[in-house]
Amino acid sequence: MHVMAYTPLGADGIIIRVEADIRRGIPGIDITGLAEGAVREARERVRASFRNSGFTFPPDRILINLAPAGVKKDGAALDLPIALSVMAAAGLAPATDNLLVMGELELSGRIRPVRGVLAAVAAGLDTGIRDFIVPAENAPEAAILKTARFTAAATLREAVHALIVRAETGALPVSEMVASGGDSDGPSPGGPSQPGYAGDFADVRCQGRYKRALEIAAAGGHNLLVFGPPGAGKTMLARRLPSIMAPLTPAEAVEVTKLYSLAGLINPQAGSAQSAGEGCLITHPPFRAPHHSSSAEGILGGGKTIRPGEISLAHFGTLFLDEAPEFRSNVLQALREPLEDQVITITRAEGPVHLPADFQLLLAANSCPCGRLGMRPSPVFDASGGVSETPAGEDPDPLLHSGFGPVCFCSPEEISRYWSKFGAALLDRVELRLAVIPPTAGEMAKSAAGEETSAEIGLRVRRAVEAQQERFKAHRDQGRRQQSCRRNARIPAGMIERLCPLTENGARAFRQGISRLGFSGRAYHGILRVARTIADLEGRDSIDAVHILEAIQHRRQGDDPYDVLMEK
Repeated sequence: MHVMAYTPLGADGIIIRVEADIRRGIPGIDITGLAEGAVREARERVRASFRNSGFTFPPDRILINLAPAGVKKDGAALDLPIALSVMAAAGLAPATDNLLVMGELELSGRIRPVRGVLAAVAAGLDTGIRDFIVPAENAPEAAILKTARFTAAATLREAVHALIVRAETGALPVSEMVASGGDSDGPSPGGPSQPGYAGDFADVRCQGRYKRALEIAAAGGHNLLVFGPPGAGKTMLARRLPSIMAPLTPAEAVEVTKLYSLAGLINPQAGSAQSAGEGCLITHPPFRAPHHSSSAEGILGGGKTIRPGEISLAHFGTLFLDEAPEFRSNVLQALREPLEDQVITITRAEGPVHLPADFQLLLAANSCPCGRLGMRPSPVFDASGGVSETPAGEDPDPLLHSGFGPVCFCSPEEISRYWSKFGAALLDRVELRLAVIPPTAGEMAKSAAGEETSAEIGLRVRRAVEAQQERFKAHRDQGRRQQSCRRNARIPAGMIERLCPLTENGARAFRQGISRLGFSGRAYHGILRVARTIADLEGRDSIDAVHILEAIQHRRQGDDPYDVLMEK
């Protein structure tokens, strides 16, 4: 007798056939098929859960085979499939054909939740399986895919009862569970998966150019580098990016939720995705902000049992690297291929594993190791306690005050070494680069009445995203071959000429800008993609000179840390 199970591997996983054979011999359980530690230990958990659930464990020799035998199996999700296959072989439960089962068993017979349930249900549906038994606490995940018939079992006895009902009626007793957001045509902005920590753009005074760059990045999926001295609002505004992002489409939401399920970041107790908002179905683009001490495996994915890394958890969303130069150089440089391919390939002796990684990169950095480069001039206090303006060159104490603010004690070699961690190849993949300086006290004291809110900016972003979706759909409907394309930042080079039409003035401005500034071939296409997004934000079909000039302006900085001084 056999039952189907699932083991995570990459983004899709593998369907496992759990076979049981009972024969005469010394009582015991043998498990074959490259079972790792947690799977081998299932023998004792299954035996105890049988007894404590009121069933008699067969006093015979039992052989469990996990096919395909050449793939390593790990984790406790195979406990319940092993138990049910033994029951079916011993005649204690009906046949388990065309049924996929997942669950970890406690010694009491209770079924514990496991990771990867949504991915398992999706993989089962792809192979023709329609019936599933999942842990009760994982029911919201299984309910996301409406074509699946499943029973949510809390104990081993409930799982056996479901098999009996299936044998008598031809169908499992279907659990009445509805996933959050699963019935809607599409997620609504600010819905259940809106990140609670995002904040509002109106909370931040000034930094109009930075806000504009974030708006363009959100609308087109472009990469962004922002650098400057501490206190400029780099991190504060970056963490507000999710508040203006357009929601995911239903298909994108399922794909992102599958990755979080595989990573074990779905909280079955609350039915919510940790770090991605409330609700089991993640309907808002994820925003990941790992610490700069993170390892390469943590960022890229991998480990003994391959799991999604931060770039995969940021799929269809944003990977924010604060204090970017503090990350290890090998981690930063390893981002180059996923940024181009939208996938990370992890190679092991057993073969390559592919994980999706269609993310936009947001980098924030100080302009030098000490952080003082680019700071505003320090105030000079007069005898009455007021602030007086002291011209550069007449500063009474140049060690404390200078024309460019507090003295930067970093040598040119230290600044060069600090900045070189980015590397020209990585920076060339960043379409938007911006230098910022802290606002003045007078600017900070201004009223927030004139600042745009996230809702106002987000409305423009959603309209621009809808325009892109219509454009790409019309292109697909014409039957033209293309790569996967969901935002302007991913427009393939062969499609740029058709999807980025230039007006006569736009073409002239583009030729002049490229010839004068000597951009690379990648920058050539990047400027057109950014200009396409700027035109979409204005509701324009063609790209004009003003769009090209703004795109070039956002591309000019970032190659030299001293660009921050230009902001003065």
